[in-house]
Amino acid sequence: MDKIENMKITHLDHLVLTVEDIEKSCDFYQKCLGMVIKTFKGNRKALHFGNQKINLHQSGAEFKPNARMAMPGSEDLCFITDTDLKSVITHLKQLNITIEEGPVKRTGACDSILSVYIRDPDGNLIELANRIGE
Repeated sequence: MDKIENMKITHLDHLVLTVEDIEKSCDFYQKCLGMVIKTFKGNRKALHFGNQKINLHQSGAEFKPNARMAMPGSEDLCFITDTDLKSVITHLKQLNITIEEGPVKRTGACDSILSVYIRDPDGNLIELANRIGE
């Protein structure tokens, strides 16, 4: 397939998570990660952060069109935070959130990152990271 010379992707606008319990997911992402819950188009829910959002789909009642194999717990997401990772870890411990791994150095999209890994209520792997440069 030939490269399209005039197309330039600038950023991710939103992604969709299929979840078992929308309210439980909203609670987790709001309390744990500080995302803002917004309701749109009737009663659909989105988790806003920065200039992006995560739309939530109820498993078994996904908004169409949707991913062919949409299912809870199949995502692996990395979020960059400006909050010092030590403070993030303290916050997670206060919420009794298990840290699966980390802090550990990884390769991010722009530079090296220092990450910890947790899971959301559906078992999605959530990576929280600070940029640390080269």
